[in-house]
Amino acid sequence: MFKPEVRHDVPLIPVVGDAFCFPYLVDLTVKKGILGVTGLRFDVSDDNGGSLLGVHGKLWQFRRKKRTISDPSGFPILTMRSKALALRNVWSIYKGESSDENDLIYTVQESKVLQMKIRLDVFMAGNRGEICNFHVKGSYTSQNFKVYKGDTLIAEVKEKVKIGYFFKGIEKFDVRVYPGADYAFVVSLLVILNDIDGGS
Repeated sequence: MFKPEVRHDVPLIPVVGDAFCFPYLVDLTVKKGILGVTGLRFDVSDDNGGSLLGVHGKLWQFRRKKRTISDPSGFPILTMRSKALALRNVWSIYKGESSDENDLIYTVQESKVLQMKIRLDVFMAGNRGEICNFHVKGSYTSQNFKVYKGDTLIAEVKEKVKIGYFFKGIEKFDVRVYPGADYAFVVSLLVILNDIDGGS
């Protein structure tokens, strides 16, 4: 059985919460599937196949989109809501099932209205400045991306492309979360980028 190398000198970077930060490298598998005609679901598991998170939402929403991240028991951890009628993609992430501004944790937005490559900026709720707390860099030709805090790489996501997945309506991703980083936060960025890139 895999035993992670614990690093005691690594500071935790909690965004969603301390419970989602570990002082060692975390590898996750994320599988996206379509439920019926209108629903979508992401299942997040660790390298032993254990369930960690689930994400639910509607496949087609033309105005304000909503995605909910829950723990394995179905308890809502985060609710992600897109901004309607915006020139660029903007998502607000709240605690639990809330939409109250007092429960806002962070906001994710495209860096520019027109971009040749994907770049998302993340602003924590208390940040009223112009410098983002985290940023995401990726490509429109794939859903591979990297997450940074300043110049420090804290996570990487790679899409697993297989013909069989396409015909089954399934997408899979390998997620590597570096020691100290918040894996629930990284999963939320994957869900948002998947929506922006795939239009779901």
